[in-house]
Amino acid sequence: MGKFEEGTKEYGSKDIVSAAIKIALSTDRSEEKQIQADFSRKGIYTAAADYGGEFITSIMKIIERAVVSAKREGAIIDSHAEEGAVAGATREALSQIMPKALGLNVGGKIGIARYKDHIGVAIFFGIGLLHLNEVSIGIGHRVV
Repeated sequence: MGKFEEGTKEYGSKDIVSAAIKIALSTDRSEEKQIQADFSRKGIYTAAADYGGEFITSIMKIIERAVVSAKREGAIIDSHAEEGAVAGATREALSQIMPKALGLNVGGKIGIARYKDHIGVAIFFGIGLLHLNEVSIGIGHRVV
């Protein structure tokens, strides 16, 4: 039985980051909502936010979007510790993308997953100009 199949009770950091990646890779809102419903049945809370813009000037906006979407979808509560965990994991994910993205435009999706004390963030971005894009994914994990 796979880690995300029914009947499995406990998930670790690898599983939660994997869930965040699945949300970040969803292609549209209906697929995103279906994935969220599937994870919700397993006790895993998820959220997503789209983003696009110039990388360096957008870092704070990306972090804010991650925190706001996590609160809006019920993945975290309104507390400094939980907001900080999402912000920290998002910053870690962005730092992995930064070498490719400096000075360029990015566009894509942020995925957040939460199970008990594990919070995972995955950022999937197309990076570049016009149709000449590179793709990158960054991941971060925190425990609250």
